[in-house]
Amino acid sequence: MSEECKKSLNFIEVIVEKDLAEGKNAGKIQTRFPPEPNGYLHIGHAKAICMDFGIAQKYGGVCNLRFDDTNPSKEEVEYVDSIKEDIQWLGYKWENIYYASDYFPQLWAFAVQLIKAGKAYIDEQSSEEIARQKGTPTQAGIHSPYRDRPVAENLRLFEQMNTGEIPEGARVLRAKIDMANPNMHFRDPVIYRVIHHPHHRTGTAWKAYPMYDFAHGQSDYFEGVTHSICTLEFEVHRPLYDWFIEQLKAFRPEDAGYRPQQFEFNRLNLTYTMMSKRKLLQLVQEELVCGWDDPRMPTITGLRRRGYTPEAIRKFIDKIGYTKFEATIDVALLEHAIREDLNVKAKRVSAVIDPVRLILVNYPRETVEMMEAVNNPEDESMGSHEIAFTRELFIEREDFMEDAPKKFFRMTPGQEVRLKNAYIVKCTGVKKDEEGKIEEIYAEYDPETKSGMPESNRKVKGTLHWVSAEYSLPAEVRLYDRLFSVENPSEEKDTDFREHLNPGSLIIKTDARVEKELENAKPLDSFQFQRLGYFNVDPDSTAGKLVFNRTVSLKDSKKA
Repeated sequence: MSEECKKSLNFIEVIVEKDLAEGKNAGKIQTRFPPEPNGYLHIGHAKAICMDFGIAQKYGGVCNLRFDDTNPSKEEVEYVDSIKEDIQWLGYKWENIYYASDYFPQLWAFAVQLIKAGKAYIDEQSSEEIARQKGTPTQAGIHSPYRDRPVAENLRLFEQMNTGEIPEGARVLRAKIDMANPNMHFRDPVIYRVIHHPHHRTGTAWKAYPMYDFAHGQSDYFEGVTHSICTLEFEVHRPLYDWFIEQLKAFRPEDAGYRPQQFEFNRLNLTYTMMSKRKLLQLVQEELVCGWDDPRMPTITGLRRRGYTPEAIRKFIDKIGYTKFEATIDVALLEHAIREDLNVKAKRVSAVIDPVRLILVNYPRETVEMMEAVNNPEDESMGSHEIAFTRELFIEREDFMEDAPKKFFRMTPGQEVRLKNAYIVKCTGVKKDEEGKIEEIYAEYDPETKSGMPESNRKVKGTLHWVSAEYSLPAEVRLYDRLFSVENPSEEKDTDFREHLNPGSLIIKTDARVEKELENAKPLDSFQFQRLGYFNVDPDSTAGKLVFNRTVSLKDSKKA
């Protein structure tokens, strides 16, 4: 491999290539993506998906999907199904689907082996008492009064944890390691607790459930994972991960040549975005958003509904890369990625989201001209379509100003503008209602200035988009903006994160009009509304009324 190619590798890829060169694990590469099914995946999980599946894909390995379903009180089949859908939509395929619950019998047997080896014990203290006795990073913890229970008693009490007779929180199984270890995770961690809630797969067969730190590494081991890749917050957990693996290997001498290894990369933090699954769940449950797929949410399903493409998300993640340093990425970079992607894919159409009627007083009443509109100037192969031009049109209300400043180059009395793909027109007057709001704008068109005619080269400073009043369709347009009004909502320590919700994150325009070309548009189809931005069809659309979501504006209007 050339030095230039080596420089382009991320640090995980460097590790993988080194392991392959050294013949580790007999040249095998196996990863896994292990989400807990307690919510919908968000853009941060997409980064992990691209890493886990991408490594396996690049080096001819295997990536399995494994659900970390060890806490039945928070997990649902709905989340399992949504995770599968999101991974496939992003363009990845798993080799196998596993669940941590597949390994409950093996994990239980391993826990029993630890008890018999004097390396685990039953503690009957409250979680608060256990936390107090753990000490601080600079002060050693205190041994539990139950730490030296006889093995036989620990085995009997452990069995009772799974019979249903022990209340939640009354008893836990702890690993016996080192209460003075500077790594707090080694101070006799809890490895089993009691939960009286039916499991989405195993029902009521189990009452005692393994903790994440106990189940995760062992599940990797049982599956044959070689590279267990996770985010940086698990770096301090890695020594405990290794400790449990070593204990398990001691009971399995036949696997002496194999062990999984954990590696960590920086997680994805975005400005104006909340990544806490717990807080996202609050937003949903308190109906502060319209569900997990609300287009303002950073969930993959929300981004999909808003009009983001898997290609744009993958390109964004590739661009920000993987490091060992935490940082917050400007959400504008994600928005730039979708603009770049849709710029070369999206069909250009005309839509007016806040319409005011424009009447061309000298245009024949019954005439309908079909004007040619290029579908995408970035891709000639997409061809063109026709748009109806008539005497009565709709233009954007903000494109007209009666008393305009000097540098206002849109429509104003006495000033010429071009109607895109059509004629040059000049405003001659307006009609207002009793409150002074403009109801109609009157203008004259110049029949010699049709696009493509010699006179069409006459220079005017403004070009406006439009739709025919008669040959356009009613539509609802939802203008989405960033959900939070502060750059780092999760870091605002002295206030409730809900106080920073952006009141202007959704503006609904119910009287929009779109050209007839969109009559057969399907949910999630994307378009560029000329001069307005990129929009896609929302699943709420009906046969009588289309609904569009703004994916992103044409330019980043947030820059200072």
